[in-house]
Formats: sequence, C-alpha cells, structure tokens
Amino acid sequence: MGKTVNRVLHNVNLDVQEGDYLAIMGPSGSGKSTLMNLIGCLDVPTSGSYHLGRRDITRCSENELSDIRNKEIGFVFQSFHLLPKLNAVDNVALPLLYGGVRRRERRDRAREALKIVGLEDRLDYRPDQLSGGQCQRVAIARAIVGKPKLLLADEPTGALDSASGAAVMELFRGLHESGSTIIMITHDAHVAGYAQTVMYIRDGVLSGGETDA
Repeated sequence: MGKTVNRVLHNVNLDVQEGDYLAIMGPSGSGKSTLMNLIGCLDVPTSGSYHLGRRDITRCSENELSDIRNKEIGFVFQSFHLLPKLNAVDNVALPLLYGGVRRRERRDRAREALKIVGLEDRLDYRPDQLSGGQCQRVAIARAIVGKPKLLLADEPTGALDSASGAAVMELFRGLHESGSTIIMITHDAHVAGYAQTVMYIRDGVLSGGETDA
C-alpha cells in the first residue's frame, strides 16, 4: 500500500499429501484469504517457495499459472460464482471450454459431474431456478469436472442454511473418500470437523495439524 509493506503471512510451512482432507480455520483478517490465493495460484509468494506436485509455482509465468488453475485446481467459493444466463450443464462445462475440450465431450463430462453431486434431474435449470444448496452443488460439479489434483473450498457453506450446508459437507466427505485432495478454508468449527486434519491461522501464523483418527 504505497510505501507501506504489510506482512500478511509469517513463515508458513504446509505439506499436503495426495488424498489429504485439510481444514484451515481462522477469524476474519487472520490471513486465510491470502493463504487461499497462494494455494490456488491466484497469487505468488513474495518469498519462499510453493510446489504443486513437481512444479515450482514461484517460477511459473502468468500463462502457466492460468493453465494450472484451469486443469489442476478446482475452486468452490462461498458465493457460487455461477453465470446466471447459463444452465447447470453449461456452467459446469465452463472450465472444459476454457481448456479447449470439444463441445460434445465437455457436455458429457458436465452431465456426469452433475450426476455425482445428485443433480442429474436439474441439467437445464439456471441458477435462479435452483436453491442455494443446489447452486453450491453445481459449483462443486464445476470444480471436479476437470478431475483436478486439488479441490480448494473457501467457506463452502457460508451462504447456506444448516440443512443445505450439512448436505454439501456430506458431498465433500464422499469426494474425499473417492480419492480427492481437499483444502477447506473456514471459520466454522463444525464444518472443519468434517476434515481429516485441522490447522489454525491467526495473525498470519499457521499452527496445529491435529488429525482426526
């Protein structure tokens, strides 16, 4: 901010293995969003390194980062980020469109992803014809349609009622059991309780790592 430097994260060390389910908890202003942006390759650290698989993210160009976000990371946000004029199938197929997948294949894969999240009967529905919980399931289908290495969820139940939130968390549980690697950012201890491991961030310092046996 001008000449002012604000250090948001402090000596963060995090090792996530394939198949892990990690929740990172912290209050507002703790550094959760900055950490999520770094993990999701939306930003790069000013020092240190970040390896996703065998790739050093700090050495990637903007085009390479865009390609990684499209093909290797699935994003689920609190506010869904669905395009209002597109139906469920076309919303889910968007990452494949940007990835250059042919129309017939991307629609077939989008239908399969919607079936996984239990919305095979809502393929032609637009977001304004769906409930909040259904919109989040469409967003999850969009996140998994490209079979990414990492599923990154930012407050995925924050805009949902308790029943819809519980249904979404059960869906994440099923995805993890089927082999997905999940990192979830949340301030909700109940939501974090679904994860295999819980860590905490406060004032930019990451701690914890308790594993749920």
